[in-house]
Amino acid sequence: MERPLQIAFKNMDSSKSLEVLIRGRVERLNRFHQHITGARVVVDVPHRSPESGKQPIGIAVEVDVPSQNPIVAKGQQDRREMKDDQSAIINRVFEAIERQLGQIADIRNHDVKQHGSAGETGVVVRIFPEEDYGFVEVKGSPDLHFTRNSVGADAFDELEKGTVVHVTRAATEGPMGPQAVSIKRLGAGRSPS
Repeated sequence: MERPLQIAFKNMDSSKSLEVLIRGRVERLNRFHQHITGARVVVDVPHRSPESGKQPIGIAVEVDVPSQNPIVAKGQQDRREMKDDQSAIINRVFEAIERQLGQIADIRNHDVKQHGSAGETGVVVRIFPEEDYGFVEVKGSPDLHFTRNSVGADAFDELEKGTVVHVTRAATEGPMGPQAVSIKRLGAGRSPS
């Protein structure tokens, strides 16, 4: 990494054991993408309730790679569910980052299988929620324009820069050039955040 790892503890005391776990997980990320330039991790207690003895713990991880928007994953887990094992939520969030980095590396290296009319894999590169449209990058093509209607109203709001998606191209170009008729978030059953 070009920049040192940044770890912050918010609304809680710092933890040496969590810091060691986080540093180990960040070191493993290089297996999924060789050119990571920086990483930031925030571990926090998202909300405090005076009547609750065990507060939930949350983690947000942001990884920078060249020519790509930051890769972000977040998670939160009630400490009652963890039984004092805070590593479970950290591992889950880092696994989401690993999947995203692996998919982006596959797209960049052209290692994504194409299945004819079954569609392609791409990455959201620009999104304009106020105007209900965005653009997705796919291999061997100019960026494809898509609208809220091609995603579905609820799923559109979950898209952000860097989201890996399944794309079905339109047979004809639209007013903004090549377009997609269908966009589906990959791994929608397991949200990385």
